[in-house]
Amino acid sequence: MALIKVIIVDDHALIREGITKILSLEKDIEVVGEAGSGAEAVELAHKINADIILMDINMPGMSGVEACKIIKREKPDLGVIALTIHDQEEYLFEFIRSGASAYLLKDVSPDQLVDTIRGVANGESFIPPKLMSRVFHEINRLSETPQSYGRDENDDLLTPREIEVLRLVAHGESNRSIAKNLYISEKTVKNHLYRIFQKLEVDDRTQAALYAVKSKLVNL
Repeated sequence: MALIKVIIVDDHALIREGITKILSLEKDIEVVGEAGSGAEAVELAHKINADIILMDINMPGMSGVEACKIIKREKPDLGVIALTIHDQEEYLFEFIRSGASAYLLKDVSPDQLVDTIRGVANGESFIPPKLMSRVFHEINRLSETPQSYGRDENDDLLTPREIEVLRLVAHGESNRSIAKNLYISEKTVKNHLYRIFQKLEVDDRTQAALYAVKSKLVNL
């Protein structure tokens, strides 16, 4: 069983300790580092080969959003999960734009936290159901303005197979599930995703999924 290596970033030691205790009960998850600020998180991400970072937003000095941007730029495969008290849409979309794969509120249940860590490690994304209406509101807003993710000529931009992969991504399917659905290997799925991200000029699955919905490539 491959261990999912997690870094916990929060400026409150008590919260870091509590999360560590929760995750220590899981055989497939290991906490490999802790940080109390965004700058420390960036430094730790350089030093430790982690799979997931749990990132708070408001911290001394560099914010979690800024830290996420830097980390994802340098380590695009490292999954970042926002873990915060803030449910305002500006924070949600800042984190999505910075490359986060999931957004959790701190009142989340331990089971949901663990499931989200496993899901993101497997290439999935997650936004709490009660925040999804805000995501669709933002998609609608973007569709009414010239600004967009990537280009709008998606018919010419993506191949039919890439559109199939993107549709499944937007439905929250993992790489393994996409491979099974399309009768291709997981490596082929990863290659398709790499080309999709390049063509749409996005950084991760969440941004690609938002593009897919906004461009009416998928209906959720």
